[in-house]
Amino acid sequence: MSSERIFIFDTTLRDGEQSPGISLNSFEKLEIAEQLARLGVDVIEAGFPISSPGDFEGVRKIARSVRGVAVCALARAIENDVTTAWDAIKEAERPRIHTFISTSDVHLKHQLRKSRAEVLEIARKMVALAASLCDDVEFSAMDATRSDPDFLAGVLAAAVEEGARTINIPDTVGYAVPSEFSSFIRGQFERAPALNDVVVSVHCHNDLGLAVANSLAAIEAGATQIECAVNGLGERAGNASLEEIVMILETRRALLGPVTGVNTTEITRTSRLVSQLTGYDVQPNKAIVGKNAFAHESGIHQDGVLKERTTYEIMNAATVGRGQSDIVLGKHSGRHALKSAMEELGYRLQEEELNQAFAHFKKIADRKKQVTAVDLEHLVSEEVRELSDIFELKSYDVAASSDSVPASRVVIEKEGGRLAGKSESGGSMESIFKAIDNAVGAKGKLKDYQVRSVTEGKDSLGEVRVVVEVAEKPYAGAALSIDVVEASAKAYVRALNNAYRAGAVK
Repeated sequence: MSSERIFIFDTTLRDGEQSPGISLNSFEKLEIAEQLARLGVDVIEAGFPISSPGDFEGVRKIARSVRGVAVCALARAIENDVTTAWDAIKEAERPRIHTFISTSDVHLKHQLRKSRAEVLEIARKMVALAASLCDDVEFSAMDATRSDPDFLAGVLAAAVEEGARTINIPDTVGYAVPSEFSSFIRGQFERAPALNDVVVSVHCHNDLGLAVANSLAAIEAGATQIECAVNGLGERAGNASLEEIVMILETRRALLGPVTGVNTTEITRTSRLVSQLTGYDVQPNKAIVGKNAFAHESGIHQDGVLKERTTYEIMNAATVGRGQSDIVLGKHSGRHALKSAMEELGYRLQEEELNQAFAHFKKIADRKKQVTAVDLEHLVSEEVRELSDIFELKSYDVAASSDSVPASRVVIEKEGGRLAGKSESGGSMESIFKAIDNAVGAKGKLKDYQVRSVTEGKDSLGEVRVVVEVAEKPYAGAALSIDVVEASAKAYVRALNNAYRAGAVK
């Protein structure tokens, strides 16, 4: 191995958010970014500021608030993109501009419609511009693995010459196989010796299910930064999975050598948060973070693990934050007990946050016999989101039976005022959603509706995620409650909050 340290570049908030159906608001992005900082990633790619005012604001909010990690903004090799990216991240503790342009002939001919000479000149000028604004510049050659190796090396060398400190060689369409990719990376080091003086990164997509394998092959060839996403989120089939990359390097350190700076005990919490806010469930058999990753059904396996864990487990669940907590609270527990339990889970709540969380906790505890550690983690996430809501569900009433048309009434609070709405419709959920539309003055169309249990037992917290189309654009919302009707109503209101921030609801 050429390095003892591998840098983790997290693109959950940029490439991950490009997964179909994901639409995070700036507060949700900040919540994920703060958790990524606790996880210990080296770089957070916070977004693509030129793409929308909302994305710009989300990146700027992260740059202003998150410390201890580089905050990166993506920009095409276009002057306005680069300057906008800088405006979004310039208040970061460690800002990075990440600019890119395609280098494959298929992209040059059909997408950019430019010659190789034009692309080389654009890359030079835009990297130079970025370097004049920001000390830390990353350059990516999009579709690198389908590019002519000699031309690619020339572009990469030029980027280094103009001031890029990190060079990314992406497998943009997930086309490479590991042996081919490692050879390709080695070839670039040979053709462009300047790469030995900078950080060489790879960004592998998972179209053929090889993103993690290709990333490891690149490390063996000399790459020192891996671009990845929590739960493997991303365009099409996704990106290399952060948790898999990190735990492979951790578990097989004796063989592979290098390590990351990731705090592995935060992996499970990060995975849950990203899943909850994006609405993308983690498949049960997903490596590291799937609910079955440390489960044993076979009697032979159970017998072995009970006698000696390492007979069938190559990792300790506690190392990824999967250890079972003894924290159990009930309706008689006080504010101090809640604060202590939250601190044991790693949360340091300010007085106002604690008061909000305690009020919510009491509502749950009155309806649920025991409040577990997992309940508490979701409770904090829900409180953070509620503090940013413009519309807040204050009360609801649903009347339904097999012999009558369901009727709903709701009261929504907006900036201190009360909005009332009512509706009669063919189903209970449809009725309450239309009552919310009536109160807010929106015309929402339900495009997706998902319900899942986040804890065990009949009194489990239920999580509802909806996607609502307003003015022909989709907006997502998610909420938690013991009562699925309440969770559904809150999720719908949260989707309208996102629509309001985008200007689709007045």
